[in-house]
Amino acid sequence: MSDSDAKDKPNRRVFLKMLGQAAAVSMLASCSERDREAFFQQHFKELSKADLAKVLERLQAEATEKTISQAHPEGRAASIGVEPAMPGVTFGYALDLSRCVGCRRCVDACVKENNQSRDPQIHWITVLEMEKEGGVDVMHSNAYYVADTVPRKGHFYMPVSCQQCRDAPCVKSCPVGATWQEPDGIVVVDYNYCIGCRCCLASCPYGARHFNWAEPHIPPDEINTNMHYLGNRPRPKGVVEKCTFCIQRVRKGLYPACVEICPTGSRKFGNLLDPDSEVRYVIENKRVFILKEELGTHPKFFYFYGV
Repeated sequence: MSDSDAKDKPNRRVFLKMLGQAAAVSMLASCSERDREAFFQQHFKELSKADLAKVLERLQAEATEKTISQAHPEGRAASIGVEPAMPGVTFGYALDLSRCVGCRRCVDACVKENNQSRDPQIHWITVLEMEKEGGVDVMHSNAYYVADTVPRKGHFYMPVSCQQCRDAPCVKSCPVGATWQEPDGIVVVDYNYCIGCRCCLASCPYGARHFNWAEPHIPPDEINTNMHYLGNRPRPKGVVEKCTFCIQRVRKGLYPACVEICPTGSRKFGNLLDPDSEVRYVIENKRVFILKEELGTHPKFFYFYGV
């Protein structure tokens, strides 16, 4: 067992590395009660109401501790919800490529809303710059353009994030069932059950999943304390994370942060089952396409040109 493993918080990923070694038993025995509870926590979908209440109490205490520092000793209490999917709702997203100017405000809003690590940086949205003459050419796009120069003449911009596939390869490839699709169509991850094998990263054709190679860092005063168990609660080192359509917002009737911040109205969001929703109007009245349609993943993220 390496020194780095010995210092890691005990989780399934570390335990599997040390399976069969007597050191695993002594390591768990020396851990705090909170850490042992986290290690042996059941799958989210298997928790009883009493078990879930106990888990949320522990997670809220851990999240609240992260908001406390010498600079901010007063801290702020974290609230972690478990709002379920609303009946008769399947969320969908549409993005107008003729309006997007590549300002990346959506990226910044997503980082702040979803408690993404600032160091090392993790972004759930990547904005690609492409030449208009070449059309949608992801392979020859530029993800590292200077945002201060946009929009550049002769170019257009295509934000890419989780496509919330109906037939999601990432869900199929997870060996422990730590990721699944909710009744409202949102593909989620149980961070406490993820073993960090990264099979889902290898199977996602959109590069939408991100692995925490190092311990995520967020300044205590920048932590968003309004959280959801399956969404924006702080993630540990060694697990995979991804866009969840801002599950902590949309299940309360709010727009995702990227939709709310967009200065050009490029982003549309709503219930695909509601014939009067904005996203349904786009699908039925605009020329839409989906990314990598040939793969048969059936995304619920649609691109279109407003003209």
